[in-house]
Amino acid sequence: MKENQKKKLSSATLAARYGLLISLAFLFSYIETLFPVYLGAPGIKLGLANLVTVVGLYTVGNGGTALINGVRILLANLTFGSLFGMLYSLSGAVFSMFLMIVCKKRGWFSIVGISVIGGIGHNIGQLFIAAFVVQTIGVFSYLPVLLIAGTIAGSLIGLLGGMIVERITRYVKRL
Repeated sequence: MKENQKKKLSSATLAARYGLLISLAFLFSYIETLFPVYLGAPGIKLGLANLVTVVGLYTVGNGGTALINGVRILLANLTFGSLFGMLYSLSGAVFSMFLMIVCKKRGWFSIVGISVIGGIGHNIGQLFIAAFVVQTIGVFSYLPVLLIAGTIAGSLIGLLGGMIVERITRYVKRL
């Protein structure tokens, strides 16, 4: 968030905004556990919680979105995940957030493109940690399937995220 905008928002407004986004991301993470997907590679998900990440990048900024993402991953994995799940989620989230922030800052892509980069980046980040854990690069054989899944899920999440950002900009300034 730009410095002059931060000063205008009260701490209560920021807390409410972050609390709402964390709650939504946590809820979407739970909903994803109800619909397991297997399309030829482990770990493929719909990416519903990434909707909050995409919207957050354009409404609360990079730092706030990273905080929301981190809290969501911690809560979701402590509640209905595992420590290994947390490790994979964090690695994917860190790599995808880095790519999305860089691409958004440089203006390389639209919201949909940023979301696709996030979906693909998340999968690649998880493959790197999986290769480290199992100590083989053989896990990268899943890369083609994960690239397709990340592109499809990222496109859908990006389209929906773009619609949400457009609709809420009259209430929340777009960054």
